[in-house]
Parts: sequence; C-alpha cells; structure tokens
Amino acid sequence: MLDTTTTDQVSAFLTEFGAALAAGDIDHATAMFQDDCYWRDLVTFTWNIKTMEGRAEVADMLRHQLAATEPSNWRVAEGETASEDGGVATAWISFETAVARGYGLIRLKQGKIWTLLTSMVELEGHEEPLGFDRPLGARHGAGKHRPTWAEEREAEARELGYSRQPYVLIIGGGQGGIGLGARLRQLGVPTIIVEKNDRPGDSWRNRYKSLCLHDPVWYDHMPYLPFPPNWPVFAPKDKIGDWLEMYTRIMELNYWTRTACKHASYDEAAQEWTVVVDRDGTEVTLKPKQLVLATGMSAKANMPTYTGMDRFRGDQHHSSKHPGPDAYKGKRAVVIGSNNSAHDICAALWENDVDVTMVQRSSTHIVRSDTLMDIGLAGLYSEQAVQGGMTTNKADMIFASLPYRILHEFQIPLYAQMKERDAEFYAGLERAGFWLDWGDDDSGLFMKYLRRGSGYYIDVGASQLIIDGQIKLAHGNVREITEDAVVLDDGTVLPADVIVYATGYGSMNGWAADLIGRDVADTVGKCWGLGSDTTKDPGPWVGEQRNMWKPTKQDGLWFHGGNLHQSRHYSQFLSLQLKARMEGIATPVYGIPETHLLS
Repeated sequence: MLDTTTTDQVSAFLTEFGAALAAGDIDHATAMFQDDCYWRDLVTFTWNIKTMEGRAEVADMLRHQLAATEPSNWRVAEGETASEDGGVATAWISFETAVARGYGLIRLKQGKIWTLLTSMVELEGHEEPLGFDRPLGARHGAGKHRPTWAEEREAEARELGYSRQPYVLIIGGGQGGIGLGARLRQLGVPTIIVEKNDRPGDSWRNRYKSLCLHDPVWYDHMPYLPFPPNWPVFAPKDKIGDWLEMYTRIMELNYWTRTACKHASYDEAAQEWTVVVDRDGTEVTLKPKQLVLATGMSAKANMPTYTGMDRFRGDQHHSSKHPGPDAYKGKRAVVIGSNNSAHDICAALWENDVDVTMVQRSSTHIVRSDTLMDIGLAGLYSEQAVQGGMTTNKADMIFASLPYRILHEFQIPLYAQMKERDAEFYAGLERAGFWLDWGDDDSGLFMKYLRRGSGYYIDVGASQLIIDGQIKLAHGNVREITEDAVVLDDGTVLPADVIVYATGYGSMNGWAADLIGRDVADTVGKCWGLGSDTTKDPGPWVGEQRNMWKPTKQDGLWFHGGNLHQSRHYSQFLSLQLKARMEGIATPVYGIPETHLLS
C-alpha cells in the first residue's frame, strides 16, 4: 500500500464525513466519532454556542439540526496542511451550510473524530465589505448637492433612535459593547451603544489609578484594528481608554455618551423592546428588536453589608469606586479581599506611603505574570508566536477548540510547571501566612476564570510586598465595623481611616433584574460559569459559559462580556446571530440549557 500524507488522510476522512451528512446518514456520521468525542459548535449547526459530548449527544444534535443546516464541501482549509503528533492528526477545515461559510479545527485519533470545532465565518450574501470588497469611499464623477461623508454621518446621528429605530441596542459602552458594535456596523446592522459615562473609555479611566492590563497585548486586540507593534505589553488603563475612544470614532459607531437606561420591557406580540433612556438629561424611547447587555463581568459590584458600616467615620467604598491612593498618604487602609483588585490597590497604597492591611477571607491562586506568559500563553499569544506565523484568529480558534470538559487536563501540567519554576516565591508567600490555592483540581488561573471569574491574582509586584511584610496580612471574615476600625471574627482589630471593599462582582443577570425585572432575570438565570461543581461554580454541568454570547430563555435578550480576548472572539458569533435575525434567516436554536441558578 502506498503511503499517504496526513493531509490526504484527513481529506479522505472529510469527504466520507461530508457524504454521510449529505445523505442524512446520521448513524454513519456518528460512527466516525470516538466514544469520548467532543463537537463544539459556534453557531453553524446549532445557532448557539454548544458542545456536544459523546456520540449520543452528537447524534441528537444532528437529528434536530442536520436537515436545516445542509452542510457541504468539507475540506482541509485552503493553504493549510494537516499535522500529526502523538497519534493525533490535526487540521484546519472549511465547509459550507445552506446559509453560511464555516471554518474549524478537527482532531482525529485512531482514525475517528476526537474533537471537532465548527464556527460560522460569514453569512452567504451578507459578507462584510473587507479586502477586495472594501467600499470605494470616494465618489468619482459629479453630481449636484451630494452629501459628504461627514454630512452622511451627521444625518445618521440625528436620525437613528429618533426618526428611525436601531435593530440592536447595546447597553454598556466598554470594550465588549464597542467591539460588538464594530462587528454589527460592518454587517450593516443599525446599532446604538449607550454608555452612562462622559466619554468612550471612561469605564477604564475611572478606575483606580494603578490599574493596567494583566493580560499581554497579543491576547487583547480589538476586532479589525489590532494594537500597533509598539503598543506596550501591559497597557495602562488610561491608554486603553484613549484607544477605545479613538476606536469608536474610526469605526463610525453610533455611541451615545451620558446615557443611562431607565427601564426596558419586551413586547412578545411585536417582538421588540421598549427601552427608556436618559440621554444627557432628555428622555428618549427606543424600540430595538434585539437588546444586548454588555455591562461587563466586573461592573455589578458586590457591596457587603457589615454591622456598623453606618458609624464608620472614615472613607469606605467598593474597589470599583476606589479613586487611587493620593488622598490617603500617611493614613491607615484596610482592604477586604485578596484577588486582583485588592492586590493592585494595596500595592498602590503602599507606594504612596499608606499603612495598608489586606484581609484575606479565603485562599487565592497566584501566578507570576512572567511565568504565565512563558508557560501559559507563549504558544498562542506572544511575539514568538506571531513571528512563527500564529495569527490572532488561529490562536483564538485553537483555544476555543479545547472542550471545557477536558480543558483542565491540559491546564494542570502547565500550572505544575509554574509551581516548580517559582517554588521559592510560593514558599515566601506561605511563610508570610498567605493562603494559596491552585484551583479545586490544580488547574490554575484560566479554569478559575472560566468557572467563577474570581479567586486569583496575576502577580505584577504586590506579592513581593506581602512576602516582605510591606503589605500587612490578616485573615478571617468581618464581624463588624466600628467608628475607626475593622473587627474580624476572631476579635482582631484593624485600625482604619479608609476601608476598600474588594469583594468582587455579581452575575450579569443582575443588570437584567435592575433594567427589566426580577422575573426576566430569573427566567434567564445566572450568567457565567460552566456548572463544574467546583467552588463558586455549582452544577449541573452545562459545558459552556452560561448565557454568554448566545440565545437566552428571554427572546431578544443577549449578554456580551468577558475579558478583551473573549469580547473580541465571541463578538463575531454574536454579531452573526443578530445579523441573521435581522435578515429573516431561519435560526433554529438547539440546546438552550434549563435554568438552574437564579443569580
């Protein structure tokens, strides 16, 4: 028998797989998967973000969706070559459906599908005007009374939301709302973004002065406009704010500043929202068909209620309202919490000659920034990766192709390397009395983030201050607040002139409760988490981030958020779902999970 290349083998497999699907032979197609298989679909088959685990779930999805999807032309993607490593063949793939073009990543083990990622790239007939299809811009020739580009933009700004309605209203103008707005703009979806602050980017500018990105630049690009090659690895908050403001202008977004949403309600018969906003002191009623809450994973502050808070004579506030250290020089600060914000704020206070104590209520996962970059991110998001030909889109897709059910298995050995590399660092923290953890299963930061969105700190210097005793450390829960101190449950008294509650944030569906009603928030259920049955991520297992970037149990209501990486990546798939609905394309949704957690 002649040897065949891995690409030939994968191509032959895809031909057979495609033929089975085209013939409607679900048994044959399902038999081409391993028993322990995972098919993660980003919109193409399910009009959802959904992972099918095992042959039975694959078969069930195909029984419901195959006839309407009509997949065809499965092939190794143009210009790509399949690879083989450790008995696993991997290939980038392309395919079509009845309405869209798709792209994905397949892994074959022992000649059968182990993992399959399918994603929607574009809707046929509704492609973005990019590359060869970019708009001409200039209008050659002559014509009387033609409006200029500036005049057309001014007319759009005057009309949209008044004489004509947006199809999509995005509440929240941080990086999530801005990135999604840019995607929708390119797809020709009339969209308004409303933001309560004075300027785009103020959601960053208004945070504590030492805030900066803890993720590196390669991980944080916005859609369409990557950061320039001289952009700092870790951008300060005000620089990010300026970039976002510039981005809204360059991408021609309809962005309403100084606008607060007062109330929203959904008309089932008309299938549209009535949203009342206060735009710079004037009440405006909007009638979008689709409402996106892009209010941020870190915006619904968890402000605790402790006995005695009303009698405290000093300054007390949630970390989201922390103004920075300047007003507290020479004073005593107590920071309740021990995650990212708490560490950043404690370090900044110490730098400005404040006597600062961190109160650790539970264990925290710590990973050093350099180590995380070298071991956790370098293969996908680094200058070395870029020089090796890794694109942002491919990096995003590779990360997305690892099913959440088994992602921790890939993470555990990486964090074991980090623990070994920085053993003395961790020994120093433990000597200082800091409570450390590595996640419930030693899978580290990324899994903690995906499961609960909290419980970690990427060390950029504060940990050494704890090791050296410059940031004092206390442990336990707060019993009460006195006129001038925090009292812990073991009786420890921490004198304080200022208290910062770095106590985290609540679920995004809390915004739905505020703006629409508790009944809608409870219908939708909690946002975020996988149902992993680990700390702060109770089961049952749902296998994807709850309610994020996909249909919810409330028609016309969507949630968009996460870090810059997630906002960039998933905005593509949310925008395509919204565009399809605007164009009247059938979007039969498969696999919306039952609501188990209300908040």
